Order: sequence, then C-alpha cells, then structure tokens
Amino acid sequence: MAPRCPRVRAGLLSLGLTLTACLTVPASATAATSASPAAAASASASAADTSSVAALTVEELRLDRAVPREILAASGFDTVAPELARRLGTAHSYAQARRVVVAEGSALWRRAVDRAQGRGPAGGELSRDDDRPLYWARLAMSRQVREWDSGFGLSEAQRAALIDDLERTSRGQTDIRLPRGAKGLKRVLVTGFDPFTLDRDVRISNPSGASALALDGTVIETAQGPARIETAVFPVRWRDFAEGTVERTLRPYLRRVDLFTTVSQGRVGRFDVERTNGAWRGGFPDNENVSRTETVPVADPASQPQWTTTTLPYREIVAADTGRFPVYDNTSVTEIPAGGTAPVVRPDGPTAGSAARAGGGGDYLSNEIAYRATLLRDRLGLRGALPGGHVHTPVLQFGAGNTDPATGTVTDPEFVRNRLDIIAQVRAIVAVAVAVSGAAG
Repeated sequence: MAPRCPRVRAGLLSLGLTLTACLTVPASATAATSASPAAAASASASAADTSSVAALTVEELRLDRAVPREILAASGFDTVAPELARRLGTAHSYAQARRVVVAEGSALWRRAVDRAQGRGPAGGELSRDDDRPLYWARLAMSRQVREWDSGFGLSEAQRAALIDDLERTSRGQTDIRLPRGAKGLKRVLVTGFDPFTLDRDVRISNPSGASALALDGTVIETAQGPARIETAVFPVRWRDFAEGTVERTLRPYLRRVDLFTTVSQGRVGRFDVERTNGAWRGGFPDNENVSRTETVPVADPASQPQWTTTTLPYREIVAADTGRFPVYDNTSVTEIPAGGTAPVVRPDGPTAGSAARAGGGGDYLSNEIAYRATLLRDRLGLRGALPGGHVHTPVLQFGAGNTDPATGTVTDPEFVRNRLDIIAQVRAIVAVAVAVSGAAG
C-alpha cells in the first residue's frame, strides 16, 4: 500500500500536477484502473481504507512536458484541473465526489465543443478548431483524481469508477442527444479519436477529434433535407477497447440513427472510405505504450467473423466534390488465406475462409473501432438497414518550416488551415452520405 499523502489544498495546485513525490506503484493500484463501473458501484463504503494515491499513467506523465502546459495556457484550459481539485476538496463521500466528477467532466466536453464552434471566449491565442486542449485538460483532471487523497477512505474500485465517469463524460459519450419526433430530420453519429504517437511529437493534434468537436450538435443541410450530428471521442488505448468502450457507447443509439461513421487520422494527403475491417490487432503501441497482437477481443468470440464491411455509400462519396483532398474507396486488406500460413496483401478485399491480419484501415485502433462498430451493427440486425463504416482523414501536418518537434511551435498557419480543411471535408462527406442514403431509403 502506498504511503498516504497530505490532503490536497486546491489553492496549491497547478494544473492538478502536484504530489508526484508521494506515488508508488503497487500492483493492486495498477489493476484497479481497469475495474468495471459495476464493480466500483457495488464497492462498500465501509471497505478498508485504500485511498492512497495510485501510480500515474504514461499519458498523465506527459503533462510534465512544456508543450502540454503551453497548449493548456494558450486555450484557457489550464483552469480546468484546479477547479476540479477545488470542488473535490468539498466532497466528503464517494457519492459527492462522483457528482463533482460527472459535472466537471460534462462541463469540459461542453466547453471544448463551445470553443470549437465559436461560442464563448477563446481563452487564449490558440485557434478554436484545436482538439488538443480537451485532450490535455482531461489528462490533468484524471491525474488530479488519481492523486487525490479523499480523507474518507476511497476504495481503489471507487477511484477507478470516478476516472471512468470522467473519461465518459469528458468525451461526449454521455452527451449524445438524438432528437425524437423531428419530422424529416436525419440523425447521424460520428466518432473521433485522441491525438496519438505523442512520444514522436507531443505537439500532435488529431483531425478526427477536432471534427467531432466542430460537428457535435450541428445541423447540416443535405440534398435530402437536414441532418443532426452527434459525436463522441475515443481514447487510443487497447485496454479500453477490450473492456467494451465502443459497444457501451454506441449500442444505445445505433437503432435510433440514420447513419454513423467512425473517423480517424490515416494517410498523408488523402481521405479513405475503408471497405473492409479485420478482426486483428497488429501490436503498434498505444498512448500508454502498450502493444497488443491478437484477435480483436469481443463478446461471443465463437460467432466472431474475421471481416466486416462498410455500408456507407462509398461510390457516391468518392465521386463527390467534398474538398481539396482526394477521397478513395480503399479495398485493400492483408489476410492469411485459407490453408495458408503467411500474410498476403489482397488489393480487392479478402478471400473466402481467410484470417484477417489487416483491414483497409490497417491493424491499429482505427481498424478496430470500425470493426467493432460494424460488428455491433450486424449483431443488432441492422446491416441492411443502417449505413455505417469508417472514414480515414489525411494526416494533419505542420507547416514546412515547423516539422522539428524539438524546435517547432505548437501551431502555425498551415497547420490550422489543414485542420480546418479536413474538418470541412468530413462535414461534406457526411452530407453526401446522408443525402445518398436518404434517397436510397
């Protein structure tokens, strides 16, 4: 058990990044971060006192670098974690703490959406379309919860449940509000991702996450009438996907939407509509520097297919003029053919009886969210009725003179222009997909 730290005083916090000297890495604390919300909810308030602070995650430790602090200060999001700390300091029970975390997590999501859509103060010179303040502020908040000494005997399971509540609320996963009874209004669900490969360049932004912020709650006009878009953002962590975060978020809504698309950052200079998704994890490290090489773990693996396919109108999307980046119908996969032992690249999709080694979207979490979302669609009996699939955006690039992470700035005009153009093209692609699907229906 880790030694107890003095109770945090909110007035002494800076971004919620204090008390690291009090940390140890007990195995039990590490295991607690994956505790299920159901287990946490049933934890007894009279359980043994396990409120010692837990080890920080790899993601949370990156907050100690200069770039995340600069991004938070340049957006005004450096006040988020201190406010959470102040409010947690008034909590005297798990129930009170949970109310604080849910309220502050939800407020962070709404603040990020409002900033991206031009509502309220910008909070600093960082462009409004930037998704990075949300990412780093969330980590500052989760670090605060992980370091917090409650003083009332918070169990490890309860702390894990608080972090889970923070994750879900601050990602918009609990804020999906599909309109009911609006005649002629199509309902669309779009998802994005956090920044990733941050040890290569901690300045990285993810245009899929930026698109989610820009589109959430907006209504777009299409050739078949208006469409309301709701969005959510997902982590770049293998363990969250294995624990069912995609299914938990999407299952309540797939029967109620007219179209969905998962979105992630893909290749340089192009959009791709991924035709086929594979049931394979290729092992590239996630944001916690964890690798996983295995079949995608899902419920009921006995009925798990090796491949799922898009039901988005890919031909019409590719043919439409949606923006400055070309859009491709990507049909390539990597498979182990039936009876074979070695992976083979198939430019025109998988062959019968083959084992997946990469979908069109690769073998990372982009492919996995596409696989999970379309598998859920199929298991709900919606394959023939619900257009859905995955879109890869271009890689978001800095300007030509700002490519060195060690000497470059956190933003530049070309970087902002590229992100804005990608966001606009995601919106246009969704509009085409809705119009075509609506006409077909």
